[in-house]
Amino acid sequence: MHFDQQIDTRGTKCPMPVLKTKKALAKMQAGEVLMVLATDPASVADLAQFAAQTGHKILAQEKLQEEWHHYIQHK
Repeated sequence: MHFDQQIDTRGTKCPMPVLKTKKALAKMQAGEVLMVLATDPASVADLAQFAAQTGHKILAQEKLQEEWHHYIQHK
């Protein structure tokens, strides 16, 4: 999947994946896609809730071995 920027939150627990995602999205333009690497299983629900609350769109959340790849489109 295409993405414009990527951040690595592997090895961190809630709330760090959400906080790092929020910070990265603040520097992006509408329509751009952020790919978030995470190892915290809670990141799936946490990032989905964050996106719903802020108007960003979850394009995909994929588990690859022991990590998740989240694709979030800036509102």
